[in-house]
Amino acid sequence: MELEKISNLDGIKRIHLIGIGGVSMSAIAETLKVWGYTITGSDLNSSDLTERLIKDGIDVTIGHNTENVMKADLVIYNAAIPEDDEDLVVAKINNIPTIGRGKFVSFLTRKYNEAICVSGTHGKTTTTSMISCCFIEGGFDPSVEVGAVLKEIGGNYRIGKSEYFILESCEYKGNFLNFNPNSSVILNIDNDHLDYYKTFENVIKAFDTFAGLVDSKGVLVTNGDDENCLKLKEFTKAKFVTFGIDNKEADFIAENIIFDDNGFAEFDCLKNGEKYIHIELSVAGRHNVLNSLACIAMCDFYKVDKNSVKKALKNFTGASRRLEYKGSFNGVTVYDDYAHHPTEILATANAVKNKKYNESWVVFQPHTFSRTKEHLTDFAKSLSNFDNIILTDIYAAREKDTGEISSNDIVVEIEKIGKKAKCISDFEKIVEYLKENTKPKDIVITLGAGSVTNIGPMLLK
Repeated sequence: MELEKISNLDGIKRIHLIGIGGVSMSAIAETLKVWGYTITGSDLNSSDLTERLIKDGIDVTIGHNTENVMKADLVIYNAAIPEDDEDLVVAKINNIPTIGRGKFVSFLTRKYNEAICVSGTHGKTTTTSMISCCFIEGGFDPSVEVGAVLKEIGGNYRIGKSEYFILESCEYKGNFLNFNPNSSVILNIDNDHLDYYKTFENVIKAFDTFAGLVDSKGVLVTNGDDENCLKLKEFTKAKFVTFGIDNKEADFIAENIIFDDNGFAEFDCLKNGEKYIHIELSVAGRHNVLNSLACIAMCDFYKVDKNSVKKALKNFTGASRRLEYKGSFNGVTVYDDYAHHPTEILATANAVKNKKYNESWVVFQPHTFSRTKEHLTDFAKSLSNFDNIILTDIYAAREKDTGEISSNDIVVEIEKIGKKAKCISDFEKIVEYLKENTKPKDIVITLGAGSVTNIGPMLLK
């Protein structure tokens, strides 16, 4: 029995989550456990998140567990779960109520008086983290759900005791259209997830619809440097607030931006043309100046103390896998980054250029065949900003390999630009190659949303 929505959880004692190892799903599991429900779950892959769930007393099966499904009063499933998934099929055959993650999060947002949804094609995790840190520092005691491990909250979720719920809101499969935002950030609108949306116009329409969901008493904070974001004003009844660097007409702008040797920015934030606050960041890149402006604008609306904002942003060193420092070997510095779209890769490349180093080495793992095919030339252009380029096999994620596209196709496009690149499938061989060819003061960045993150620890061993 597929549920369209949930008004309450009356009569429900046991809940099973399919795909429980996902960042959002694991946060939901932990929240429901704290609320007193018996939680079980299944996932095809073991991970740090599934291990943490098990340590916290949640019954997690790697693979399928139809026995736990049969005992459940409700089954929640991840958006990436196919309709023929064994656990999901058993639930539906036995008329056990099922609901998708996005629709269940809609229920969660209605549990709070102030749900602040952070959306956009790029930068959601970092901006959600920034806002959360500022609210915590300001004494607002928010509940938080973020798409990465944030050391300030000891994981990817936080259960507060206030009316505030700050959550990362992904547009994949229109999930964020199920939410009930009192206020929202829309950081940017780019052509991603075309395997679902098919056209960029459909992506824009989804964000237009999302803007219309924001409560009229809340605020929509959006990017004044993004033409499509500026058009959102006609779709919302909420207060419309903009931020930007290039657009001097934006409500919140950054001026006098300087970068230190780590690539960290320091700048003056102006509100409506007057100096509002001086900010020092401990995360690299121009894109993080924009993310922090979005954070400042949201905090201003909710009257978070400016000194708390200043302190929280200074202390924030990034969420996991966002140009995350992993360590060094033989004088070579290693970072790991989640970037898997050409725009994100370019932002990372530009952030790295603000650091001091000898040569840059990137190891990129493309994420999904459809995205690789759609953005082939743009991947080549963005990757060409690094000095040395290595690609590994495409991470299939939710897709099947049809043989149409491979990482070698990106190598060919890079070579057309006039740069060299190589494709190495085996991670052990990548590690061996890097150890033989890198020099002291070089920098290595592993890029991608998949298993490429494992290369950093392998290098450091």
